[in-house]
Amino acid sequence: MTKHIGIAACSAEGASLCYRTICSEAQSIMGRHWHPEVSLHNHPLGRYMETLEGKGGWQGVAQLMIDSSVRLASMGADFIICPDNTIHQAFDTTVASSPVPWLHIAEVVAGEAKQKGMTKVGVLGTRYLMEGPVYPLKLEAIDIAWETPSDSDKKEINRIIFDELVNGNFNETSRRIMQEVIDVLKRRGCDGVILGCTEIPLLIEQHDSVLPVLDSTRLLAKAALLTAMKKGSLAKINKRK
Repeated sequence: MTKHIGIAACSAEGASLCYRTICSEAQSIMGRHWHPEVSLHNHPLGRYMETLEGKGGWQGVAQLMIDSSVRLASMGADFIICPDNTIHQAFDTTVASSPVPWLHIAEVVAGEAKQKGMTKVGVLGTRYLMEGPVYPLKLEAIDIAWETPSDSDKKEINRIIFDELVNGNFNETSRRIMQEVIDVLKRRGCDGVILGCTEIPLLIEQHDSVLPVLDSTRLLAKAALLTAMKKGSLAKINKRK
């Protein structure tokens, strides 16, 4: 038997990629057409944005995530993943009230960076993520340095994410902008780059980047699959307090 995976979704494009990755990767291990049971709950992205930009703030975001966890647990989920890097800023508050454990996307990605011997990585994502603590805390805990783009590049990346990527719009101009940002990160000494927005891997793949990429969406999906198949350790999951 495999564990039941719950997906607390935020944006549709990223959650879809995560779900598809779980199902496609599972077949090479479990057999044709097989994958663990997966349930997904998604408050509208608009509700998350309204809460984050309004009076609710990160506490309000946590309440949305907690609500998803309760719904997913009622569907039978044994543990939960969230294929959205930004809202992990509310992770600790969420886990404290969740009825089931969660995997932390930044822990998964940081662990992969360590395994690959990376010493300094660039972090790409929404402005909230690039200026927030989600990745710095996890990277610094395992002695990996990090860089983020310039303020002007952060603004442009944030625009690309919210105006284009979350709406399924992937164009060559934006790909070139991302590639130029990665080029700069390499010149600043980075030996890897975290695609820390769930949708960036739909725009930038390894062959588009001069740096080795850490695809947060697919790495989380694979970690969830291994956990569901009991090939990963639940000791690394943030359990309910």
